[in-house]
Amino acid sequence: QVQLVESGGGLVQAGGSLRLSCAASGSTFSINVMGWYRQAPGNEREFVAVINSAGTTNYAGSVKGRFTISRDNGKNTVYLQMNSLKPEDTAIYYCTAAVSYTNYWGQGTQVTVSS
Repeated sequence: QVQLVESGGGLVQAGGSLRLSCAASGSTFSINVMGWYRQAPGNEREFVAVINSAGTTNYAGSVKGRFTISRDNGKNTVYLQMNSLKPEDTAIYYCTAAVSYTNYWGQGTQVTVSS
């Protein structure tokens, strides 16, 4: 089992920055891929960014060039640095970790960007 605990969400003005953190615990030795999804009210949960244990990354087109995903394997922690935030980035952000064919999810953290 894997548990994911998120932090770093909050309220910022448009153009500002936030850094989200997600710390994994439990059977962390088996984690390969970690990533971030987000969900705005009335919308489906959408992919944001992903990173594997080797450091290979992938981003949604809407955040590419503004967001950066990284991880510290020793701390079992994944980060999402969000710059140049826009009101449309407002959503609940969820951390995820893949263990073989099983996905684990954090509880979500609210990011609100004011205009």
